Amino acid sequence: MSKLFLVPTPIGNLNDMTFRAVQTLKDVDIILAEDTRVSGKLLKHFEIDTPMKSYHQHNEHHKTDIIIKAIKNGQTHALISDAGTPAISDPGFLLVRECIAADVQIESLPGATAFVPALVNSGLPNDKFVFEGFLPVKKGRQTKLEELAKERRTFILYESPYKLIKTLKNLGEHLGEDRQVSISRELTKLYEETLRGSIKEMLSHFETHKPKGEFVLVISGQ
Repeated sequence: MSKLFLVPTPIGNLNDMTFRAVQTLKDVDIILAEDTRVSGKLLKHFEIDTPMKSYHQHNEHHKTDIIIKAIKNGQTHALISDAGTPAISDPGFLLVRECIAADVQIESLPGATAFVPALVNSGLPNDKFVFEGFLPVKKGRQTKLEELAKERRTFILYESPYKLIKTLKNLGEHLGEDRQVSISRELTKLYEETLRGSIKEMLSHFETHKPKGEFVLVISGQ
């Protein structure tokens, strides 16, 4: 039966690609990739020659119906993002929702995602947690920070190197500079690093050490 596969890809270390993920990408008719240039390197490494089509936040509203029609006509598609699990701070939610509405079968493979290793490596309570992804850049940012200041569970944020210092300052203003945080960067890659301490300590560190790489912030609850 034709279906949509959701296939996680490594967040850095290619050895984290599963055998099942490789085989699935070889077997499907079409791979939907967030950036075909990025995914092309991954496919070449694993000798996958399945045709790719782009599927990202700028064209997903236009392409979703076309993809669903193709699957209903017998094609099997796999959705991948540049890194990690599709739909986790990446395109995918819209396609999954519309596939469900159209009675298209979906199969999601387990695999890499950045926030899980960052959470379990943080030393902060992880029996209950909240994943927030990226904070709003402008509209809604203040409201979200006020909401997180009251959160009792450990919560997780993603951040780019360009906005890390600003985000740490905002968190210090709303949560207090003594709130504990674990910051992981470049997970699974050569320069993987996790730093732990207060927001004040982390801000001081990154003001003197230029942020590089992609960051996961794990922050203790109230």
